Amino acid sequence: MPFAPELRTHSQKVCTLYKKALRNIEAYYSARQVVRYHQVLLRSEFDKHKCVKDPKEQRRLLWLGEDELFLKTCPLPPAKFARSVGEAGGMAFERVVTPPDWVLDYWHPLEKAHFPEYFKRREARKCEYIQNWHKGLMY
Repeated sequence: MPFAPELRTHSQKVCTLYKKALRNIEAYYSARQVVRYHQVLLRSEFDKHKCVKDPKEQRRLLWLGEDELFLKTCPLPPAKFARSVGEAGGMAFERVVTPPDWVLDYWHPLEKAHFPEYFKRREARKCEYIQNWHKGLMY
C-alpha cells in the first residue's frame, strides 16, 4: 500500500496532544485537586507557545511535546469512557439498542389501549407519510 500522509492540520495535532496529555495526568493522579493543578500547569505550557508563527518552530515544539508525553506516559492503561466509540470502545458502546418504529405496529390492541392519544396521532402521521410517499412517486 502506498504511503498516505496524515491529513490533519497543525492545530488538530496540537489539540490531540493536549487531550492525550490531559488523560495521562488523570491516569497518574487520583486526587481531584492534584489532577486539576497539573492540568492548569499543562495549559500554561501550551499557552506559553500559542503565539509561535514559524512553521519549523511549531513542528519542533509539537515533536518535543509528543516526545515528552511518550517519556512520561503512565504505565497503567488510560481510563475508557463507557460509551466511547471506535478503537477505544467502551463497555457500553451500542449496548442499548433502540427498537425500530415498525415494532409498535405489532403491539396487541390491549397494549395500545394504554396510550390512545399517541397511537391515534401515530396512525394519522403514518397515513400522511404514505400519502406523501405516493405523491413523490407520481413525479
